[in-house]
Amino acid sequence: MKYLHTMIRVSDPDATIRFFELLGLREVNRMENEAGRYTLIFLAAPGDEEAQVELTHNWDEKGGYDGGRNFGHLAYRVDNIYETCQRLMEAGVTINRPPRDGHMAFVRTPDNISIELLQDGHLPPQEPWASMPNTGTW
Repeated sequence: MKYLHTMIRVSDPDATIRFFELLGLREVNRMENEAGRYTLIFLAAPGDEEAQVELTHNWDEKGGYDGGRNFGHLAYRVDNIYETCQRLMEAGVTINRPPRDGHMAFVRTPDNISIELLQDGHLPPQEPWASMPNTGTW
């Protein structure tokens, strides 16, 4: 058995792709199905193209997708959790659970899917992260 991808439904593919690009993922494949009225967009981290996220955009969806917590989360190992969170925050992404411990943080996609960011090991506590409170559910 081999892991292929995780699928999430998205209401705004461009916003979601921008979000994942901030994390370092890149589009590796795209398929549009006019008969089914949907687009599939596959993203992966460079060098780890076998572990993919599939974004499914149903063209006729109008109400948006809520309840992203029902999905759980995607998890990615990052090179430097503080630098990653800083880059995301500067781009307007809310850090729902800051990396106070130098190891783990949570953010959310535009469709409210939780993303867990994990440092390999633990970095020493660093301000402003060490004293930053949670800003929402994660």
